[in-house]
Amino acid sequence: MSAHLPPTPFLAIDLAVLDANIERVAAWADKREVLLRPHVKTHKSPEVAHRQLDAGASGITVATIGEAEVFVQNGFENVFIAYPVWLDAERRRRLVRLAERASVQVGFDSVDAAALLAGTGVVGLVEVDSGHHRSGVAPDAAGALAAAAGAGGLEVLGVFTFPGHAYRVNGARAAAAAGEGAALALAAESLRSAGVEPTVVSGGSTPSLEFVATGVGEVRPGVYVFNDAQQWELGSCTADQIALTVHATVVSHAGGRLVLDAGSKALGADRAPWASGFGRLLDVPEARIVQLSEHHAVVDLAGAEFSKGDGAGAGIAAAGVTGAGIAGAGIAKGGLPPLGSVVRVVPNHVCNAVNLADEYVIFSDGDPVDTWGVSARGMNA
Repeated sequence: MSAHLPPTPFLAIDLAVLDANIERVAAWADKREVLLRPHVKTHKSPEVAHRQLDAGASGITVATIGEAEVFVQNGFENVFIAYPVWLDAERRRRLVRLAERASVQVGFDSVDAAALLAGTGVVGLVEVDSGHHRSGVAPDAAGALAAAAGAGGLEVLGVFTFPGHAYRVNGARAAAAAGEGAALALAAESLRSAGVEPTVVSGGSTPSLEFVATGVGEVRPGVYVFNDAQQWELGSCTADQIALTVHATVVSHAGGRLVLDAGSKALGADRAPWASGFGRLLDVPEARIVQLSEHHAVVDLAGAEFSKGDGAGAGIAAAGVTGAGIAGAGIAKGGLPPLGSVVRVVPNHVCNAVNLADEYVIFSDGDPVDTWGVSARGMNA
């Protein structure tokens, strides 16, 4: 089937790249004999998550009860809420209903939170801080917390962490993975010393994945399915592994640069201190978004050259452009993509861009073939 192209800006998935990303990481996990429980907050899509399970994922990871509800309603039966959920009365009722329909694990990092989880039908994992310094207890305190939670009626399966400090440059990816491995090993031993056998030792993120330490039994990467400009710049993916782009129209050549109709309300506003721009163009690696407003993205091509039918121009033409698009424009060497042409933008942080959109347009061999909803969009509670 073919799909009607919506007005730009819109999210586009290259189906072949998506499937290759899913298969690559599934094969890596299988080779390492590590369970893969991908974090679906990146894509918020049952269609994508079903492809991950079909490739061998053991279950899914979510960030909120709302995300869990969407995926359980779509047939997913093994869910980990990797967050120190604090239950009020309404959240408790929702969690009980979830646990009646699926196997649900929930993170916690305090005795008080564990007491609220007891009796809901879920099982718990102690969150430990492996260097990101966000939530989580010290690794050597995990055993005492697990024992106290168990005494209060919550079954504890093991420990988990998030090595978020891998999102830095200059060797941080490998260092974060090493710290993660050491922290999880210490936490697991702490549980054993307290009489709790850890059957789950869970970590992993997309940038740290290739460096995951021996002893980590489960990994929870999310961004790898799509990848983004951050992963590209960190070196954890290559340009040909980017499956999601935002298609945007060139609306101005002011100042000799491109101005696109995809601003922060389509791309998200994230920019890490080390990032070289607010996003990139997939088909013009030298280009950077140097200025971002709500509905404008200003792109500096940094000397990139275009010519009809080859190089960057050919790449942009392959992005599904129709009508007045770049394919028939005849771009002179050293020129700019013409007004009205469409380019493929790689957002810095794909998770944020996804949460700003209602649907994906699915491309196969350069043609739009389907649309999928961003079903868990906005499920922040």
